[in-house]
Amino acid sequence: MSNNSLSGIIPRSMVSLTALRFLVLSNNNHSGELPSQLQNCSALESLDLGDNKFSGNIPSLLILALWSNFFSDIAQYDGRLKLVTKGRALEYYNILYPVNSLVLSNNSLSGEIPIELTSLLKLGTLNLSSNNLGGNIPEKIGNLQWLETLDLSRNKLSGPIPMSMASITFLFHLNLSHNNLSGKIPTGNQFQTLIDPSIYQGNPALCGFPLTKECHDKNGTIPTGKGEDNDDEDGDGSELPWFFVSIGLGFIIGFWGVCGTLIIKTSWQYAYFRFVEKIKDRLLLAVALNDARLTRKV
Repeated sequence: MSNNSLSGIIPRSMVSLTALRFLVLSNNNHSGELPSQLQNCSALESLDLGDNKFSGNIPSLLILALWSNFFSDIAQYDGRLKLVTKGRALEYYNILYPVNSLVLSNNSLSGEIPIELTSLLKLGTLNLSSNNLGGNIPEKIGNLQWLETLDLSRNKLSGPIPMSMASITFLFHLNLSHNNLSGKIPTGNQFQTLIDPSIYQGNPALCGFPLTKECHDKNGTIPTGKGEDNDDEDGDGSELPWFFVSIGLGFIIGFWGVCGTLIIKTSWQYAYFRFVEKIKDRLLLAVALNDARLTRKV
């Protein structure tokens, strides 16, 4: 029932069909929140609600509705299933196994990506593009080992790209563009094949290959404010005041260590002045003897 002018909410009668396996309502004008009654579709394998006007969060019950299919036997689906992702139309003919896909693109969904999604271990296509989803990409998204297509573009996702995504060996269509992701783009494993810069464009805080923006440290974060040269200059300038401070402290401690003791202890004053008098007398005596010797020689 895609590509029509259907509007309003999804009827409860439709999402109460327990034998429903494929539900495609894309390119319509449906609105409202995703119905929780989708949990009744225990045989649901593929759900495509893209290009509508749904709003609100993605309910956990929707995830549970898809979960129940994972324990079924291999089934034959007569016909074809068409999925559009990253600008490419993918068509599946005479599928010999469940194509477990979730397409909720071009809606007004908000909140964070539900962690329950990472439990859909046989999910092959996940398209949540062009929504208002925020928060971080779940670290456990690496659990989706059968994932072939992941499109999270044009949302408000933030934080780093999870390293666990490098272990999704079948992932060959990825789109993370136009979000608020930051840090270094992971390298190695599957990311060695995902080298199209357009995958990551529109994320100003991302750095590293295949983008031309280099990362400034090992963690991939790009420092803000003063650069390393300014830091060095500040370090050199801060050493000079401490040099003068140490000289001043040394003078104060030395001066008051002697004079303070003499002021406080009277007996030490007498002893000090007697010592000074003796030194003075010895110096005067030495000068007088030298004068006398010189006079005799002349």
